[in-house]
Amino acid sequence: MPFDDPPFPAAPFGDASTATVVDEASIAALAAEFALRAAEHDAAASFPFENFERLQAAGLLALVDPPSAGGKGGGLRDALAVVNGIARGEPSTALVLVLHYVIHNQLWHGPAWPEALRDRIARTAATDGALINILRVEPELGTPHRGGLPATVARKVPGGWRISGTKIYSTGIPALSWLGVWARTDDAEPLVGTWVVPRGIGFAEQGIEVRQTWNHIGMRASGSHEVVFRDIFVPDDHAGELRPPAGWAAPDAAATAWMSTLFSGVYDGIARSARDWLVGFLHARRPTALGGASLATVPRLQEALGGIEALLLTNGVLLRSLSAAVDGGSAPSQSDSLLVKYTVTNNAIDAVARALEVTGNPGLSRDNPLERHHRDVLCARVHAPQNDMILTGAGRAALSR
Repeated sequence: MPFDDPPFPAAPFGDASTATVVDEASIAALAAEFALRAAEHDAAASFPFENFERLQAAGLLALVDPPSAGGKGGGLRDALAVVNGIARGEPSTALVLVLHYVIHNQLWHGPAWPEALRDRIARTAATDGALINILRVEPELGTPHRGGLPATVARKVPGGWRISGTKIYSTGIPALSWLGVWARTDDAEPLVGTWVVPRGIGFAEQGIEVRQTWNHIGMRASGSHEVVFRDIFVPDDHAGELRPPAGWAAPDAAATAWMSTLFSGVYDGIARSARDWLVGFLHARRPTALGGASLATVPRLQEALGGIEALLLTNGVLLRSLSAAVDGGSAPSQSDSLLVKYTVTNNAIDAVARALEVTGNPGLSRDNPLERHHRDVLCARVHAPQNDMILTGAGRAALSR
């Protein structure tokens, strides 16, 4: 059992308790469609707008919103099924979905947001395919998980706020309709929180500049560019979750579990695509030295594939168990959820590396998808909190028991 005394059946291999509101066959079909364009988007670092049009048409952008707001009422298992499935086809699309789903879940289950704003964000996802992300990372600050106040400042003015600052790694910015801006007030004792900027028709005229800076080796289609805000106006009813900096230190077990599960689900999906390609390669490759037999008949390669299967099985058990615990109303400790992230993402990286090791030059060829899967899966290491923070936190938790 990965968690202490969970009040749910530990049945990771499938029973009625793991049923979702999504049609996994439809998700697989979308993933297969997205995979046809994945190499093109990767090569050009272009944003897959058409993928989100298809997701909107399938009603998946309001998946975790309640039916009263036009959503499907899905839980974490539903979000995981979508994210993990889509990541097998085009992982940058899945990564944008992760951030969108995490925020929509928090709208309803996290700290109180202005009701009208929450409802509008949810309804526009259902009707217009409106995407949201909260932009947190800054050039000087880095990730907020390591402490420090944001340099982005919200200055109080009549009727609202004026916000100025720079954000980097703004995933999904080419398609975002709602920009949550992580900032602090300019008070002597500042409050920290999120100001939500609706993306208007005259985006540049609002004082917002998107700098096309995203040029990484992996997740190249995620559009994670730099965004500069210059004294933009945000009305009072678009500010949410304002609290003293110390108020952000208390862990939210359910929110941590959502982030850990869905981020991990993306990279597990990439590893499963790598495994599927490897299986096809081993069946298709028939060296003359084997007298016409395929590489799939070689015991050493069967053993290597078995090792990958063990890693992916472990991932599946952990992700299903964690998501079932959350949907059952009993989120594990923050430390346990983050250890799931640590284990699943490192297993995913290891699985793809093993596939590369046994395929050699074909695996590294840009004519095959395995090298792209390798570049994409390595991005698992950059999502906060990183491995050192997770293991240090887990060690401290163990020592305090």
